[in-house]
Amino acid sequence: MFFFFAGGVEQGAGRVLKEAAGRCLRCGGAADLVETEKVLKLFFVPAWRWKGKDPAYLCRECGLLAPGSLGGGGGEPGALLPRADRCGACSRAVDPQFRFCPFCGSAL
Repeated sequence: MFFFFAGGVEQGAGRVLKEAAGRCLRCGGAADLVETEKVLKLFFVPAWRWKGKDPAYLCRECGLLAPGSLGGGGGEPGALLPRADRCGACSRAVDPQFRFCPFCGSAL
């Protein structure tokens, strides 16, 4: 007897917890803090959904879904940082204690 299984478990975004909570390092777009959910797909059709453990950031522009634990100092590619840690004008990482960006001089 031959059994063929096409499917698997994927992580997806659920309900939005906080809009524009961070900024994507891949594209610089606004990212929302969302609940995560796991989706079991059988033959590429969603069959079962359940809540994930930790929230994540979902970029509005490029669709990057990154764990919320990367926020606040993760320097990995694709990581998201809270809005206060990035300059709104030049999108570079800035110490949250600064009132002005040391790179472009704009107010934070």
